[in-house]
Amino acid sequence: MTQILPIAMLAVSTCFMTFAWYGHLKHPDRALWLTILMSWGIAFFEYVLQVPANRMGHQVFSAAQLKIIAEVLSIGIFLIFAVTYLKEPIKWNYVVSFACILAAALFAFAFD
Repeated sequence: MTQILPIAMLAVSTCFMTFAWYGHLKHPDRALWLTILMSWGIAFFEYVLQVPANRMGHQVFSAAQLKIIAEVLSIGIFLIFAVTYLKEPIKWNYVVSFACILAAALFAFAFD
């Protein structure tokens, strides 16, 4: 449980951040200042989850491992977000790129 909870919290925080960073792309007609304020508001919840997740996670993972976990989650969640919310196709080269990043993450954990 001490390993799963920080990862779950990082995953949820990444959902908030992905929406804060990219959700506005579906609404390009909205004023930029309003979009920035809304993104900051959404990002607040990302920090509420990510900071304690990193603090708890650092008890069982190194800082580098936490960052690697966060990056893998970020790309995976973004791919889902791009397909479901933005309705953008996932091309084969994106899948291969993600597989390379996932392989790098597994490599980082395999020899620790």
